[in-house]
Amino acid sequence: MSVALVVSAALTTSASAVTTLNVFMGSQLRPEVFQPLFDRYEKANPDIKIKIETGGATSEAQNQYLTTVLAARDDTLDIFLIDVVRTATFGAAGWAEPLNSYLGGTDAYLKSFLPGPISAATYGGKLYAMPAFTDSQFLYYRKDLLTKYKAKVPTTWDELSATAAKIQKGEGGKMQGFNFQGAPIEGTVCNFLETLWTAGGDVANVDSAAGKQGLGFLVDSVKSKLSSPASAEMKTDDSRQQFQAGDVALGLNWSYAWAHFQGNSPQPTTVKGNVGVAALPSFGKNASATCTGGWQWGVNAYGQHKKEAVKLLQFMASTNVQRDMAINGAYLPVRKSLYNDPKVLAANPHFKALYPVVLKARPRPVTPNYPKVSEIIRNNVSAAIAGSKTVDTALKEMQRDLAPLLK
Repeated sequence: MSVALVVSAALTTSASAVTTLNVFMGSQLRPEVFQPLFDRYEKANPDIKIKIETGGATSEAQNQYLTTVLAARDDTLDIFLIDVVRTATFGAAGWAEPLNSYLGGTDAYLKSFLPGPISAATYGGKLYAMPAFTDSQFLYYRKDLLTKYKAKVPTTWDELSATAAKIQKGEGGKMQGFNFQGAPIEGTVCNFLETLWTAGGDVANVDSAAGKQGLGFLVDSVKSKLSSPASAEMKTDDSRQQFQAGDVALGLNWSYAWAHFQGNSPQPTTVKGNVGVAALPSFGKNASATCTGGWQWGVNAYGQHKKEAVKLLQFMASTNVQRDMAINGAYLPVRKSLYNDPKVLAANPHFKALYPVVLKARPRPVTPNYPKVSEIIRNNVSAAIAGSKTVDTALKEMQRDLAPLLK
């Protein structure tokens, strides 16, 4: 064989030994934070190349794309990043590969993780995703206004109403005492579930005393003008911008809002240094509760490189990588130990206050029918907040339509 043929054969063998993992994520999920981590993995594993494909600026747009690709049993993608509410749908459809057999002692491995993200990644007793990062809704409050009016951080919804009313009266103008999301969006589903749970209720029985107390609280907040008259149109980032502008005393939002409030934002902030964060209040002596948010890594069930894909996901879920994501991207880690990590807390001091909240965060209903469940809840809640349905009617219709989906 000629020297040229030997060299050619060697190059072919070398090239064929390299596995390319195609990773899909949404364009809004900051691929630039993930790229250096993938570069590090490639350097340690020269037989692996990782290619990021981005698309869709929203969870819904990304889901539509992935649904089309995976329904066609396309093996092009190896790994995809999905919203926590999608995992059960992908598992039930057979699109996401169960990970248990790849991880060995799954229970022992997962003990270091927060329970909320693991619950959201599990369907039918199988782990269908690897948590990438978590999130929850929190109570944001103006520390300066609580000090000014000699008020403590509310731990019950009644205390919140009283404190918000006192501040609103004293400040006058356009100050909202309490801000929440009431538009027909996912954040509204969470706001309702959180008031339902903190009233001692459960989504399987929304037409109940707890349901009336929870939804009634949100509706009454608008009726009493404690909350904006436009609450039925309030979206998550509307809430963030209004709080940031100094127009809100107490409000519900996700962890991303914190960086904006501290000045890392396209819009100016008037509240830098004056924002506190706490667990959501509850009714009476019931426990606080919040929704698990965040994103999960799924492995394509039709992919050709499942074993290699799972190894990459174990790397992404490792303590060192989760630490780097927290420090460089302010992502909430999925590993419990990092909420006491000195380097993480130096970069994100507020994580210490968030830990008790994310530790007890609860998943939204884990069901393949979740898209319909979400639509039923958000539309009825928004209608009640807008005043186009009574609380009783909204809950009765919600119960009727949810029952067959939650069996």
